[in-house]
Amino acid sequence: MSICQIVPPYILQAMARCEDPVLVAHAQRSLLHGDQVRAGRPASTVASHPRPAHAAPGGTAAPDRTIGDAQGKQTTPGTTVRTEGAQPTGDAAVDEAYDGLGDTWTFYSSVFQRSSVDGQGLPLLATVHYGANYDNAFWNGEQMVFGDGDGVVFGRFTHSVDVIGHELTHGVTQYTAGLSYQDQSGALNESVSDVFGSLVKQFRLGQSAADADWLIGADLLEPSVKGRALRDMLHPGTAYDDPRLGKDPQPADMAGYVTTTDDNGGVHINSGIPNRAFALAATTLGGNAWQTCGPVWYAVLTGDQIRADCDFATFARLTVTAAGASGVDPAVAPAVQQAWETVGVLAATGTTKPPADVHPKRSRRRHRRRSGASTPTGATTTSTITVTRSGGFAGLTTQATVRLADLSDDDTNAWQALLASPRLEQLADERNLPDAYIYTVRADDVDVTVSEPHLPPDIHGLFERTLRSD
Repeated sequence: MSICQIVPPYILQAMARCEDPVLVAHAQRSLLHGDQVRAGRPASTVASHPRPAHAAPGGTAAPDRTIGDAQGKQTTPGTTVRTEGAQPTGDAAVDEAYDGLGDTWTFYSSVFQRSSVDGQGLPLLATVHYGANYDNAFWNGEQMVFGDGDGVVFGRFTHSVDVIGHELTHGVTQYTAGLSYQDQSGALNESVSDVFGSLVKQFRLGQSAADADWLIGADLLEPSVKGRALRDMLHPGTAYDDPRLGKDPQPADMAGYVTTTDDNGGVHINSGIPNRAFALAATTLGGNAWQTCGPVWYAVLTGDQIRADCDFATFARLTVTAAGASGVDPAVAPAVQQAWETVGVLAATGTTKPPADVHPKRSRRRHRRRSGASTPTGATTTSTITVTRSGGFAGLTTQATVRLADLSDDDTNAWQALLASPRLEQLADERNLPDAYIYTVRADDVDVTVSEPHLPPDIHGLFERTLRSD
């Protein structure tokens, strides 16, 4: 099951380190809630969604929405408070969620003749008032979940329709291209959600590409925040610069491409590059972006040529080809080509242009016990452990290096038993999931990376306690 959060975990983690004790408490609670949700649910639902051969129209001719109220608890779906066709409740979060789900459904139906997320009329479910001051919204593979925000940095998460469109588009990708959540294909997964999230907002407001702000999450930030949004598609790296949130880390072109083993290869950071390519092409063409570049990106996402491990250059070439297809305005292909050239993904000839020291190699996804290690089951000589948590919506990295002797007796014993067993290596065989944290454990003869949603509560709790102990 995928857990796709709209607020970058690196923002929540930066808030958790700020000087405001109220924000620290809210951020820590939101991080913990997200961890508990992902750790407490089975991950098998992702694999259970087959990719249709084509995203053919089908299913219902109208949305089927159900809104539940968690009433401040960490539960889904909550008490049903509004169903399809019912009148507004007067609860802003309930009614905004209902409207945002409908806006996203209407966009995909009207523009692409797609019936819901799966193309076959999948009912749209949402839970509001999730947790206490919960600073996030996410798609868990089956439904949307919305927090109310802390009221200091973030407001209601139902208030931003592009956020709703972003998360539901993770579901569309889940049912179509199935882009692997690693390195450049993972950054494309994130970018596609931003692209169509922005188009949902533009479609709803009737905005042209020139009128659009190209911001993601602009309605989430409270007035005290030094920033305009969570991301700026047209100007990556400029969305915010706030002492509580940090500075927007997205690069605007391949010269700034981040090569890292954290955050599933920097999927949340590097998504700024394809984001900008789309925004540049759309603003160059003018008119309504959902009628110019939108159909090109959708054709590639749902077409037969894209593969799960698609990299930037391949995706770029596919969009140029799709833009040049019969029936497409002949002005679209040159604009798309030029946009990819501007961000450094394609050269002027249309061939791949790898910048210096940047190449689409796969970052280390799973780390196994080093070859040559011979620690027997039931014993370990480890004295020091390094735990790294990265990923989340935008990929901030948190790390702790601790001596086992400095931990509690219970945690020392738990680490010794865990490192001597095959459990971590077995967990490393599971696939990466969108917007989930990943944990890397390094100790003497062990170097293992696991995806957080697959972690049993006991191991997850051990990792988090160790991170807090440094």
